[in-house]
Amino acid sequence: MSPRFLPSARQTNWLIAIGFLALGYALYLRYLGIENTQLGLACDAGLGATICAIRNAAYTFGGYFGFGWIAFGAALLNLIRPSLVLFAIALAATAFGLVLYGAGLAGLAGGLLIMSFARPAPLPR
Repeated sequence: MSPRFLPSARQTNWLIAIGFLALGYALYLRYLGIENTQLGLACDAGLGATICAIRNAAYTFGGYFGFGWIAFGAALLNLIRPSLVLFAIALAATAFGLVLYGAGLAGLAGGLLIMSFARPAPLPR
């Protein structure tokens, strides 16, 4: 049997850090950026702060399930051919999608990420 896709301990530590950072920033952006009434009123009144631009981009991108589609696409590619980079991208996009209004596709992407551990690892050339 060929070896399964399983990141090493060092790679797993990096993936945990990426996942928690993405989840933390998504929570920050949702609860202190998007759903903050005072900030929303200030941004709508023309406040030119960077958080307003990030807030508008995340709200627009989340409205079209962009984070969910990115997570699903990266997780599907990772399921086809497992890669640490694709796994990290899918993990971060899944965290953003679950928090920022795209839970359906992001949840499916999370399931595909778990299934990718059953795939054979790519053979070195």
